[in-house]
Amino acid sequence: MCRNTAKHGLIYLLLTVCSLSALSDNAGKSSPITTETLFHEMVDLANLAVFPKPAFRTVQFSSYDHRSRLPGGPDWFANADGFGGEPIPNFEKVLRAPDTDGIGEYLIVEVNGPGAIVRLWTAAISGSVRVYLDDSQTPIYDGSADDFFRRPYDRFSQTSNIDMDRFRRTIYQRDASYAPISFAERLRIVWTGNTKEIHFYHLQVRLYEKGASVTTFRPEDIAVYRRTIDKVTGILSDPDRNLVPKSQQSPSPFDLDVKPSEKKTVIRLNGPQAIEQLVLRLTADDLDKALRQTLLQITFDDAPWGQVQSPVGDFFGAAPGVNPYQSLPFSVRPDGTMICRFVMPFERSCRIELENTGVQPVAVKGSALCMPFAWNEQTMHFRARWRVQHNLIASNRQVQDLPFLLAHGKGVYVGTGVYLMNPSSVPTPYGNWWGEGDEKIFVDDDFTPSTFGTGSEDYFNYSWSSPDIFAFPYCGQPRNDGPGNRGFVTNYRWHVLDSIPFRENIRFYMELFSHERTVGMSYARIGYHYARPGLTDDHQAIMPGDPELPVLPENWQPAARFGAANAVFFAAEEIVSDKDDTQFEEGRLWAGGKLLVWTPTKDSNRKSFVLPIRSTGKQQIHIAFALTPRAGRISLLLDGKPIRLEDGAEDIDLHRPYRILLRSIALAPAEMESGDHTLTLEWKDTPVGVSNPRIGIDFIWVQQR
Repeated sequence: MCRNTAKHGLIYLLLTVCSLSALSDNAGKSSPITTETLFHEMVDLANLAVFPKPAFRTVQFSSYDHRSRLPGGPDWFANADGFGGEPIPNFEKVLRAPDTDGIGEYLIVEVNGPGAIVRLWTAAISGSVRVYLDDSQTPIYDGSADDFFRRPYDRFSQTSNIDMDRFRRTIYQRDASYAPISFAERLRIVWTGNTKEIHFYHLQVRLYEKGASVTTFRPEDIAVYRRTIDKVTGILSDPDRNLVPKSQQSPSPFDLDVKPSEKKTVIRLNGPQAIEQLVLRLTADDLDKALRQTLLQITFDDAPWGQVQSPVGDFFGAAPGVNPYQSLPFSVRPDGTMICRFVMPFERSCRIELENTGVQPVAVKGSALCMPFAWNEQTMHFRARWRVQHNLIASNRQVQDLPFLLAHGKGVYVGTGVYLMNPSSVPTPYGNWWGEGDEKIFVDDDFTPSTFGTGSEDYFNYSWSSPDIFAFPYCGQPRNDGPGNRGFVTNYRWHVLDSIPFRENIRFYMELFSHERTVGMSYARIGYHYARPGLTDDHQAIMPGDPELPVLPENWQPAARFGAANAVFFAAEEIVSDKDDTQFEEGRLWAGGKLLVWTPTKDSNRKSFVLPIRSTGKQQIHIAFALTPRAGRISLLLDGKPIRLEDGAEDIDLHRPYRILLRSIALAPAEMESGDHTLTLEWKDTPVGVSNPRIGIDFIWVQQR
């Protein structure tokens, strides 16, 4: 059980000493940093709670627009960051000017001293790279730049010794790689290519303090440390099962009701120790509202304000509503159980409170699992303070820097969550994209950011404003309503291997830079971090209107702009050939406030729509479908003939467990005569366990090509 008394016994003191030897930053400080120790760090969440020793700085080299040198200057929001043809090369230095074919050599990074590559990312990069470690004249990597930034270990034959399938699902995360590459003395990377071609990249490096003992990476390390690598990827593949708590105690349970306008203490704890795992589950009539309007406050060592202050759902990354996902520090299960594995140490006391700011009663169940944890001059408190701005105006002209964390003191930045409501009426990612803006992170004495990104989705490890639902150990998008990036959107990224220590201050901004001017956006976010006592930040108390759950505009209509230019839209209910086996579902997610729902049967497995085509020529048909737990697989016919999707697929699976999404599906372009044409949906099957299938069709649009 978690200690909630002040008793100190010999057994506990012995446990504390043992824990300190295992978890303190001083443990094994004379041992060198190796490929193996870096892999260990990838799953050691307790390590994040102790200021690193040897100390290091985390810096990022990227293809950001290198005109953005003066904060607040005329080019501060310049956005030529890797598409090619930038006014100045997006590299540190020109090593060899372009030849007659446009091919030149450019320096991506050159740093001296001990360090390690801890993250790579690219949306796409042409050309090749040579990677030199220390004073070797032979590159450890010489080949495709895209392969290096996405899959750097794949080049090495020693990967045959490890579970490479699992490695690619855990160490390679979406468009990023966390495969560490350490160096004792120097890192130098040269890109060879044509700057008129695409070249997006991020490269994050730890730069250790002088004298740190670092063993340079060798491909042989993959075979030597194969057991460690497989153990780490096993944990990352399923932390709920495989990340075994260090604590030998039993969790302390709680079960309570919180009435409207009531604030209750969930549990009180005495230190020194740490919460290793916090579990919560809320139930309410309107769970989406309860998860936003029930505030979690965790106060360590009698601070006047909670170091953690956040709506419950936002803190756990499930906002709004329950959006199941699994990552290393957080998991959200389909039944609404939410788990936090960030370790939270305290020296004297901890108090967990819940405040119901809504109008409905909320029931709460959960537990806190504690572990021995000695408090010393390197130990830090965990902090996660939520902030929101409602009714923002996003713009591609009046771009602004949104503060995520402005803090003075000593600590380590370990994660970011964003929770948006995007009311854009353009139905495509090109047009309703909210995240063209870059992250800008100033640490200590930075004049310009030591981390300067190339786009919000790039920071979250994906690219091209993708609306996909995905979850990896360190990054994910557990909610994105659609179509495109419209509606409610949630992104997260956890900084574990790529944590960002700061000794004096940190200033973390993200640009709000959209494809077009969008009024009425809501933008909530959390900058998760650890800090030594005495840190001050720019946090303001959560005000009564802040935790209100924003709503999408009523009766929205898709706009024929950007990716939907030259489009004609038809509400599904207006062009359906017959209304047999159909009904309407109302909601703000759907265009015009209602969705046509077709219930297919074995005897009635087709539903047709009549499309009035205005002019002869190449046309592309798009269908805005509801993706739901009760949907299934369908195929399509145009004028009685099968038609494929744009990607060549013959059918589409509309089934999505646990979620309701709106997605615009493009069919293959086709030559069409003016006049009426018949588009037919044919139901194929539904997953086992789904009875009474329902196919939702919101609107259909035709675009001239």
